[in-house]
Amino acid sequence: MTRPMTKALTDHYPTRNNVTIGIEPRRDPVVWTPPGGGGPLRPDSVAAFDADGFLSVDDLVDADVVADLRNELDNLRADPVLAVDERSICELDSGQIRSIFEVHRISPAFAALIADPRLVGPVRQLLGSEVYVHQSRVNFKPGFNGREFYWHSDFETWHAEDGMPTPRAVSVSVALTENLDSNGSLMIMPGSHRWFVSCPDETPPDHYRSSLKQQEIGTPDDDSLAWMADQHGIRQITGPAGSAVFFDSNCMHGSSSNITPYPRSNVFIVYNSVENTLLEPFGAAAPRPTFIASRTFDPV
Repeated sequence: MTRPMTKALTDHYPTRNNVTIGIEPRRDPVVWTPPGGGGPLRPDSVAAFDADGFLSVDDLVDADVVADLRNELDNLRADPVLAVDERSICELDSGQIRSIFEVHRISPAFAALIADPRLVGPVRQLLGSEVYVHQSRVNFKPGFNGREFYWHSDFETWHAEDGMPTPRAVSVSVALTENLDSNGSLMIMPGSHRWFVSCPDETPPDHYRSSLKQQEIGTPDDDSLAWMADQHGIRQITGPAGSAVFFDSNCMHGSSSNITPYPRSNVFIVYNSVENTLLEPFGAAAPRPTFIASRTFDPV
């Protein structure tokens, strides 16, 4: 189901367009299911997600499935046609593939993962509705030269450049290799999801062409990041292949570069509520391509 773009009457999360830098309380719930609502997550897990903005699971995906997905990754990275496809994003310096977007439409193996009840069930419970895939991608951090992903809130970009009205979306990152504290694993500021940090820059045309390689516009200023870290601290998310982390779309997160010999590869799936479908961008002249931000809202 694809709907025409419309404008929102009120923007509760102003950003870009030379707004004043600011940190404002979140205006929307984190957990949308009423207390006692059904789902696979225990009440204490739901409460932890509500408080911290994320939930880690050590063994979400079976070892044989992980092995199949890693083989699929090798095939995707070796595909010369995919290498020049616009969905493949390469590093600025090395030219190695950094990310492959819309991976669930490229690969039946990843499509099956994205529809797995172990991923979809908790997300439906947290968001209190049916969900669709806003975005999917695999991220690579090869040994010795895997580049960082700087601190950011995904929702700030999805709101400004895609037209996502509220932070009623959850990302799931599944580790396809071991995520160590030394090989560029995900870092999250727990509790940061309860604040919205505005970013004042203008969004240039076709910003995605540069931001997916190295994001600068749409990243918080140093003072805001320092305040957030002082308030909430920083948690590093590690785990074996097959582990996963569910995290709120407004979490402040990032990851450092990988200078170890040990590669890191993760698949990210962004599930958005069908009650939070995209409008016109709030901070850009035109929406990003649909391989980055789907405008087909069919439930998973």
